Amino acid sequence: MPLTEKHRAYWRRTLRVTSILLAIWFVATFVVAFFARELNQLDFIGPLGFYMGAQGSLIIYVLIIVYYAHHQNKLDDELGAQEARE
Repeated sequence: MPLTEKHRAYWRRTLRVTSILLAIWFVATFVVAFFARELNQLDFIGPLGFYMGAQGSLIIYVLIIVYYAHHQNKLDDELGAQEARE
């Protein structure tokens, strides 16, 4: 079955938002951990490097999931690709 232009637009937008969110995930997971010593020099509810490792990155992960779900639901409704609702 050939893909229509609507399908291509859907996947193009999905891949774009997925790539951006994966980049944010990478920064929150690996870059922050790599610079933890430098971040510990900043004081934000204790050392920032420790805070980001203990709680900050988890908050970012939840925000990524919430944003992705909201964005995909909006995109599904916009392009008519929503699942059947009961």
